[in-house]
Amino acid sequence: MTRTPTENDHLPIYEDLVRERGDAVTEAQIAAAHTQHQAAALLPEGDAGQWGRERGYEGGGR
Repeated sequence: MTRTPTENDHLPIYEDLVRERGDAVTEAQIAAAHTQHQAAALLPEGDAGQWGRERGYEGGGR
């Protein structure tokens, strides 16, 4: 039987890696949000989201 992880699972290996190397997933999410904010500020209204959708990106993580 294949078990799928849930948010409440204890993942000591991942926790050790985060402690040693930093949380790359969280850092990437923060960088993506920052980039999206900058794009929205620089591009005409609506163009920042349209650019991503044209390239197959969906606004995940929110």
